[in-house]
Amino acid sequence: MKILGISAFYHDSAAAYIEDGKIIAAAQEERFTRKKHDPNFPKNAVEHCLKYGGVELKDLDAIVFYDKPLLKMERLLETYYAFSPKGLRSFLTAIPVWLKEKMFLKRMLYQELFDIQEFDKKKVKLLFPEHHLSHAASAFYPSPYEDAAILTLDGVGEWATASIGHGQGKELSILKELKFPHSLGLLYSAFTYFLGFRVNSGEYKLMGLAPYGKHGSKEVENYKEIIKKELIEIYDDGSIWLNQDYFNYATGLRMVYDDKWEKLFGFPTRDSESLLEQHHCDLGLAIQEITEEVVILMAKEAQKLTGSKNLVMAGGVALNCVANGKLQNTGIFENVYIQPAAGDAGGALGAALAANYLSFDQERIVDHSKMDAMSGSYLGPEFSSLDIELMAKKYKASFEYFEDFKDLTQKTAKIISEGNVVGWFQGRMEFGPRALGARSILGDPRNPEMQKKLNLKIKYREGFRPFAPSVLAEDVEEYFECKTSSPYMLLVHGVQEKRRNKTPDNYEQLPMMEKLYF
Repeated sequence: MKILGISAFYHDSAAAYIEDGKIIAAAQEERFTRKKHDPNFPKNAVEHCLKYGGVELKDLDAIVFYDKPLLKMERLLETYYAFSPKGLRSFLTAIPVWLKEKMFLKRMLYQELFDIQEFDKKKVKLLFPEHHLSHAASAFYPSPYEDAAILTLDGVGEWATASIGHGQGKELSILKELKFPHSLGLLYSAFTYFLGFRVNSGEYKLMGLAPYGKHGSKEVENYKEIIKKELIEIYDDGSIWLNQDYFNYATGLRMVYDDKWEKLFGFPTRDSESLLEQHHCDLGLAIQEITEEVVILMAKEAQKLTGSKNLVMAGGVALNCVANGKLQNTGIFENVYIQPAAGDAGGALGAALAANYLSFDQERIVDHSKMDAMSGSYLGPEFSSLDIELMAKKYKASFEYFEDFKDLTQKTAKIISEGNVVGWFQGRMEFGPRALGARSILGDPRNPEMQKKLNLKIKYREGFRPFAPSVLAEDVEEYFECKTSSPYMLLVHGVQEKRRNKTPDNYEQLPMMEKLYF
């Protein structure tokens, strides 16, 4: 059974190819076009998957798109109707696009695919699973579990914004859903917007900003009280209700009503170029802690509904590695597995897997000797030594070739130990947002200037953005308050007390920028 999965036309477009249930290749379009979060049809990613699988489009049993466009259209129309007469401007902007493109997405897909290769539409099925089913499948089927509770959380799919499911063998069922406009992902994105970051990409920044809030302070607790009183109602099962008097995303062109939020929190929407102040950090910490609270409640409900000792997660909110670490520490589940491409890119893979097991009823075999079926998430293109040498010659780049890999690693270690930064490139490219050693920037974590150097001089990004320290899996407990490995950079745990640097007594009173480099 040969199946191609595709996600496209929103953000993080991607393609994935599976054969008889085995994941052969997967890649995001942005890695080829160099357009961050590229939403366009993933032509390059599709070509990579076909090439690596040694197949053509005509050889496929199915091509699977990661959601149902007509169901999204239904949600759009019902939402505008429910909120009318508000949202007319947004309606007039969105509907022509939907009528021209989204309503005829099947035709668009065929046109894009035929630009790659011709094939017989009657012989290759075109399928459309629901968005959160694709997320659920992306988490459960590659996992090492025969039985698992499934938790998916993101902004919104068609109608669902979160779901609880149960995976058993090859069967997967959705037990409970949270519906639009009530969404943990959209709530977090609203604060992303208000604090001056870009929605659908700046959520990582908000998570990185939160630790600089004053933990346990009256300021943070006051913000949490305001949020729970005015913006959100949280129920025991983790479901939430959002007060739409403060949010503009349902029918408007912005996430929130800026004037109402300014009155609520006492400061205006931050301009992306303006200085970050302590109140921004405190509000970031407040919404991070509320997010963690909701995720843990949802996980408890998932365990209650399924009785499983295992949990698998996907969806954009599952990339919040701080919340994931807190969840793991609760012990609600014995094992927690998170899809490394948890966002919409992973939906391409999930769509293909859902079709394989649910539409074509294929047998699922779990290899318990492996961590999972993701091949370390190294599913993208790779290049030979000759390819690299020819490229270096083409651009007249100076290079030194090492026959012995040991000589290469010793030279690299020496360069890093001297305070330099190394770009490391090997094997197949990672699938998902994390750099996992195949396309990574390496620096010495012992060097107190390294975070600043990497952020400001190499990556040209905000100084508070964190980097992942890498240690051998066997040594994880020597450095971190964690008993499991985190191969996909999706779990945050505390550093062991003996490994921590002492912070000044007045640390919490210091300005935000002075806290960065302790």
